[in-house]
Amino acid sequence: MTLYPVDKIYEEVGFIAYYFHWSHDEIMSMEHKERRRWCDEISRINRNLNGEKPSDNPFDIFGEF
Repeated sequence: MTLYPVDKIYEEVGFIAYYFHWSHDEIMSMEHKERRRWCDEISRINRNLNGEKPSDNPFDIFGEF
């Protein structure tokens, strides 16, 4: 059994909370796949707003990672 790294969970929760202002409980009630999906969506929105090309890194909001 492989556990998802705790640091990654904090990163995802912080990322979503920062952009969508959802509570810790709301974000933690999501399945991992759903949290990752929202991270991807936030990044996609930011890239579109900045006129940048798509990236595989969901936390890459500036196209620099």
